[in-house]
Amino acid sequence: MKHFKFLAAVCCMAAVFTAMSITLVSCKKDKTDEPKDPSIEQNGGNQNEDETPALVTYTLTVLSSNEEMGTVTGGGSYEEGTEVTLTATPTSDGYTFVKWSDENTDNPRALTVAEDLELTAIFDYAVVDLGLPSRLKWATCNVGATSPEEYGDYYAWGETEPKTTYSWATYKWCNGSSSTLTKYCTRESNGKDGFTDGKTVLEFSDDAARANWGGQWRMPTDAEWTELRENCTWTWTTKNGVNGYEVKGTNGNSIFLPAAGYRDGGGLIDAGGYGGYWSSSLYTDAPYSAWLVYFGSDDVLGGNFDRYYGQSVRPVL
Repeated sequence: MKHFKFLAAVCCMAAVFTAMSITLVSCKKDKTDEPKDPSIEQNGGNQNEDETPALVTYTLTVLSSNEEMGTVTGGGSYEEGTEVTLTATPTSDGYTFVKWSDENTDNPRALTVAEDLELTAIFDYAVVDLGLPSRLKWATCNVGATSPEEYGDYYAWGETEPKTTYSWATYKWCNGSSSTLTKYCTRESNGKDGFTDGKTVLEFSDDAARANWGGQWRMPTDAEWTELRENCTWTWTTKNGVNGYEVKGTNGNSIFLPAAGYRDGGGLIDAGGYGGYWSSSLYTDAPYSAWLVYFGSDDVLGGNFDRYYGQSVRPVL
């Protein structure tokens, strides 16, 4: 009986110690319960709250489609969000800005930098709408010129390059004479060995405007020169010291045709007093000649000249 009481007392004391042990463990402080520094968690352990985010820089590249025709400014390296102004500037009155390579036509052009970007300013020869019934537009300068008053180059009809001597002996489309034509011939008596081809308008490969300026540029037909003569006011005048005609349309716009003279043999004849401008049309009654407009200070006429002469060329669109 005493032995049983002793065991009961031991068990009771063990229960008390067990309860106390449980109580003591539950009162220990866990380090994971300590409050955390929010700046450490947000900054990945870096407590420098004054650090500035790195700036993003982009490259804006601007190019000219033809540096002889125009220049472009505004390119460079810029921080994201920078407002930039792009400007395309023609190098002379004979050229014009057409558009940017992304089809935008603003000039100057405001741009917000948001990415690396390359843009090209497209330049072309300047053109004028004279309000003609056909809606044809005329270039502001001659082939070979960069401004309205410059004479430019001289071309035999159907040739696309200027040369030093203009004669039947040097003409491309014959065998040395007006009776030996090898292209653009409507009469057997003018063709080499009776040659004819029935061609009456210059092919683009033989068109000095298309060959030198490209695109859709071409020489005007005789009918288009006639339209210009009959629907515009022609006034003999001087532009920057050069004689010629101001040709003004009904809408008030105008072009200037310099009296550039013409070339025969190796010389330039009557520059300042005469102007001759080829059409693309053959004179079919005498196919060794072609239609043109020619003028002096008193008259503006349509007529035909031998094809080997070097005359001026004014393109149209």
